[in-house]
Amino acid sequence: MMNQVKQRKEKRLRIKLRDEVKEGKILINEKLAKELEITDAVEIVVGGKKKLVLSTILSSEIPPDNVIINTALAKANGISDNTIATIRKALT
Repeated sequence: MMNQVKQRKEKRLRIKLRDEVKEGKILINEKLAKELEITDAVEIVVGGKKKLVLSTILSSEIPPDNVIINTALAKANGISDNTIATIRKALT
């Protein structure tokens, strides 16, 4: 009998950029974080290539279909406002 690898839950969301968010952090909706089993770190994958791991800040004020990251960090990684990305729990 083969062991099944547990698949991480993931979702495609829109990335918003804000200067107020500290670099290395991501603002994410509380309910969404619970749904994706995210506790402390998130992995963002853009276009299947660019990968970022950020620590989470949970907020009920963030729309569940958006996440917010630092503008400078995003630009340094070639991510623009309203980019669609895959979000999932980071492997720790």
